Parts: sequence; C-alpha cells; structure tokens
Amino acid sequence: MNLFTKKSLAQLDAESERNPLRRSLGRVQLIALGVGSIIGTGIFVMTGTAASQNAGPALVLSMILTTIGCAFSGLCYAEFAAMVPISGSAYTYAYATIGEFVAWIIGWDLILEYALSVSTVAVGWSGYFVSLAHDAGVRIPVALTVPFGKVVTDQSGAAVTGIINLPAICIVVIVSALLISGIRQSANANTVMVFIKSMVLVVFVIAGAAYVKRSNLTPFIPPNTGDFGHFGWSGVLRGAGVMFFAYIGFDAVTTAAQESKDPQRDMPVGILGSLAICTVLYIGVAIVLTGIVHYSKLNVADPLAVGIDATGLTWLSPVIKVSAIFGLFSTMLVQLLGQTRIFFTMARDGLLPSVFGRVHPRFRTPYVSTLLTGTVCATVAGFTPIEVLGQLVSIGTLLAFVLVCIGVVILRKSAPQNRRPFRTPWVPWVPAAGAIICLAQMLGLPGETWLRLVIWLVAGLAIYFLYGHRRAHAARLVSDDPTPELREELEGVRGGE
Repeated sequence: MNLFTKKSLAQLDAESERNPLRRSLGRVQLIALGVGSIIGTGIFVMTGTAASQNAGPALVLSMILTTIGCAFSGLCYAEFAAMVPISGSAYTYAYATIGEFVAWIIGWDLILEYALSVSTVAVGWSGYFVSLAHDAGVRIPVALTVPFGKVVTDQSGAAVTGIINLPAICIVVIVSALLISGIRQSANANTVMVFIKSMVLVVFVIAGAAYVKRSNLTPFIPPNTGDFGHFGWSGVLRGAGVMFFAYIGFDAVTTAAQESKDPQRDMPVGILGSLAICTVLYIGVAIVLTGIVHYSKLNVADPLAVGIDATGLTWLSPVIKVSAIFGLFSTMLVQLLGQTRIFFTMARDGLLPSVFGRVHPRFRTPYVSTLLTGTVCATVAGFTPIEVLGQLVSIGTLLAFVLVCIGVVILRKSAPQNRRPFRTPWVPWVPAAGAIICLAQMLGLPGETWLRLVIWLVAGLAIYFLYGHRRAHAARLVSDDPTPELREELEGVRGGE
C-alpha cells in the first residue's frame, strides 16, 4: 500500500487536455470570484464579534496579522496554480508534491473550508435578510430563523426556542440551482454582486470617516480580562484566528482552474489581485467601524448597520443590508463552486464515488455533486449555530494553508527543473513564514475547535483506508493499462460494484 503515490506534471497536463468543463473565465472574472468569496460573512458579521469579544480597536492588528499570513500563503498558491492548472485547489497541489495520502487529508479538510463556509455564510445571510424584511414590515417567525433548540429573545422580550433556520436553507437551494445552470452565468452574476458590495463598503468607509471618535479607539489594545483570547495581545491573536474567516476565499480562485481561459497566466493574478483589493477594504472598514461605535456594542448580527445608525445617516442602513444580502450570496456562490470542483477532481482520481464527477450534458457542470453538496450545506445551515461553523471553517482552512506552504518547499527540492510560470519569492523563507503565521492563528482558536478538527480528520482517515485508497489504486491501473479486458475488470472495481 503506497500512501505517497504522486501525480506527475505530465499526468496533470493530460488531465487538463481532457477537461470536460467549459473554459470561459478571464482575469476580471477570476478576481471577481476571489473578491466575491472573500467579502462576505467575515466583514459583514465577524468584525463585530472579533472586536467586541477579542481585540477591541486592535482588530486592525488582527487583520494585518491575518493579511500577512494570507499573503505568504497566497504566493505559494499562485506558484502551484500556475504549475498545475487543474481544479482541486490545495488537494491537487498536495497530490503532485507529497502524495495521495496527504492529498486526501487536505481534500477532506477542505470540506470544512468550502462546504461549511457555505452553511456559515447562509446563516449570516439569513440574519441580514430577516433584519431587512423587518424594516420593510414583513415579520418572519423567530422560530423559523434560528437553529433547532437555540433560545433567543424576540422583539417583545419573550424567549423563543428555534425550530429551523428556513431562510438559510432556501438561499443555499437557490445558489445550487444557479451553479447547475452554468459557470458563465454564475460568474457573471457574481461579478455584478461583487461590484455592488465593494462599492457599498467604500461608501461606508468614506461616509463614516467623518464620525470617527478618538475616544472609541482608546485604549487601542484593551487590557486582558484574565482569560486567553479576551483582549490584550492574546486577544489580538485570537481575533486574527476569528477574522481569518473573513479572508477565506482567495484560494477558491484555484478551484476554477479548468474553467479559466489561460490558467497559467491568470491564476496568480486572480489570487493576489483579489487578496490585495479585500485587504485595503477590510482595514478601512475596521478602523472606521471601531471608531464610530465603541467595540463593546458590536456583538450583533449586523455591525456595519449599527455603525451607520450611530452616524445618523439612516438612509445608508438599508443600503448596507441590501449590499450584505448580495455580498453574502456571491460568497456562497463561489464557495459552493469550489467545493463541487474539489469533489469533481477527487472523484476523477477514484478517491470518491464517480457520481461526484458526472458532468451535465448541456450545462457542462458537475450537477450531481452540486445537488448533493447543496443539500448537505442547506441542512447544516438550517440546524447549526454560526459560531461553531465559523471556527471550524477557520481551523480547517488554516491547516490547508500550512500544508500548501510546506508543499512549495518540498517541490522546489524534489523537482527543481519543473516549469514555473510564477515563482514564489524568497523560498524557503516566505513559505516558512506563511506556515508559522497560519499555525499561530490555529493555536489561538479554542480547544473545542481543535477537538472537532481531530474528530473530523479521524473520520476522514477511516473513509480513506476503508474505501478511497483501493478505488484510487484501481483508477490508476485503469488509466495506465492498455488492454480493454483488464480495463473493463478494473472499471468494475473502480465503480465499487
């Protein structure tokens, strides 16, 4: 049992040539995919949580720390994306550098990033949608907007026990239907929504800058309460781990490699361009938000709307909410696209059932994978609190980033002659710094989040050894053996029947 079988670049090039997906995405659309994925629940919801519970006004420092780690990781992703223009993100890169076993771990781990991210964002979208509906005079029963068993207070002050988050489920269903209809339609819709939400964030920063109070920014780093992660420098670190959720998404660009017109040139531009745009917007929003409203008042579902209300510019509050609805929709669109493309690639490698690799004959999209993934995401969104989901997404993504950074160093040593249209600068220092910063952010997350990660990885390893490895071995034999008789026999093994 060889757990470290690797894909050669020749194999990857052959897969790219046999690509059944439609290549229709240019640089602008790839950057928009990245921005669409990054600007979402993190900036519209998590900013208030991280400021009020962890870092205070020093949330800006948390963001800068996260930005540095993401920038180093992004440079590593860009090198891999240019070398390996195949859908699958970090999963494919690990398969080419370290081997099948680590690739499976990353692929399984990325479910926490993409699938659970869709569910997390859907819960955030539900909060803004319910708030906007209330402003318009439409009252949705509180019990139908809260996960089962969670007790909340309604407008009258009465305690209400949640049944299901129905708006969250509905929006995931709509996103899934749009993705099945085609990548071009999805990308074009995403580009429009990205423009809208980016402009609204710019308006928030410009309009709110005049209302910033120095007293709200003092002390810049509130003293620690005695518990790790609650203000002080440990709060800055914990805030970085929480706010990392806001930066998740630039790597989603790599999952669309097989639908890019020129992936070797355009992937690095899409990754680094989207990260740069969002970093500038995020820092501006964090400074203005904590300057307008004292951080202790920001533990709400719609912190940006609270910030605008504090300025007296009430006309801008519904604009912010509408922008959040559009923005979170585009985030779900990109993250669900990323998850289905990773499943698509893993299925073609034999690690998952072949049903995940089926492409619709008309739309040329992995429709079965999208249906199955969308159903699971909708169910999780309807019954799980956003706090649990957000931390799981962050720790899973950070682990994937650590492994990608390590992979760059390994490949530089093991295959220095390979063609690299984009090269990560200052190797091994940049990858090492990226891995260390991401690991530090992981260490800043709560212990129960680590426990959930371990349980998730153990379940993934059981599936791999009992199911995935045998099928992947059969798939490789099918690809390599020229005789039709053996090919037919092995296809039966590959199908698991």
